[in-house]
Amino acid sequence: MKAALQLAIEQAFQQAEHAMQERRNTDAFQWLERAHILTQRQPLLHARSHCLMLTLGWQIGDYREVAGQIPRIFAALLFSKIWVPIGNTGRSRVSAFKPMPVPEELQALLASDEQNPSSR
Repeated sequence: MKAALQLAIEQAFQQAEHAMQERRNTDAFQWLERAHILTQRQPLLHARSHCLMLTLGWQIGDYREVAGQIPRIFAALLFSKIWVPIGNTGRSRVSAFKPMPVPEELQALLASDEQNPSSR
């Protein structure tokens, strides 16, 4: 994995966890969505993004989010290397099968990793 992508992933998880501790739920979900997009092809990190979304859903009492994250955790572990809906934010209110536009700032990070498949 390219260093820039790895750094962006670490930052997204750190910022999300910090926001969760401070109960800044909207910020936390935004950072987790970013982490989700960046980790979709990496099973353990992808599952981590869903686990944190489940935790945040539980923390705020959003049981729809909690219920939707449970199957996504298993899918992330089982299917991340086979197929993912590129750009999907990973939230329960979005179809787990719907590809979405990748924000421009993330496209370059993902493109650099795509050019170096041996880094996965």
